[in-house]
Amino acid sequence: MEEKNNQQNIDITKFRHRADIQLRFNDVDVLGHVNNTVYFSFYDTGKALYFSAIHGKRMSWEKVDRIIANINCAFMAPIIYGEEIEVLTRCTAMGNKSFTLEQLLREKNTGEIKSHATTVMVSYDPDTHRSQPLPETTRREIAIYEGLPLL
Repeated sequence: MEEKNNQQNIDITKFRHRADIQLRFNDVDVLGHVNNTVYFSFYDTGKALYFSAIHGKRMSWEKVDRIIANINCAFMAPIIYGEEIEVLTRCTAMGNKSFTLEQLLREKNTGEIKSHATTVMVSYDPDTHRSQPLPETTRREIAIYEGLPLL
């Protein structure tokens, strides 16, 4: 059975990685919903857990080897304190030096998509402060995790 969301006709089954997000009282603004700026920290949490999953270990914080080059986010519905929120993450494209992640924030019980983001991440050399080719190990690990053909 295909699990689709009617808001954007997004096929949820294409997202292998899902992680629960804990809402904190200080995430909520005076309007009673999670402030839009907080969504990006939820997406960052999803990215870190996704990278840990594809590498089969915890993400190393000692060496930065990828950075965000662009992020686009659509806010579809407010997140209300007390809702059960999860972040879904998947890789949709890989280039020579970059890859694209698609992410969703959704309410677990209703399946309502609260936000949709796409992020272009660039492989980065912290010593030279320049982009670099995406390491073959990373390329292979993403392809295996996502069930994509190895190029």
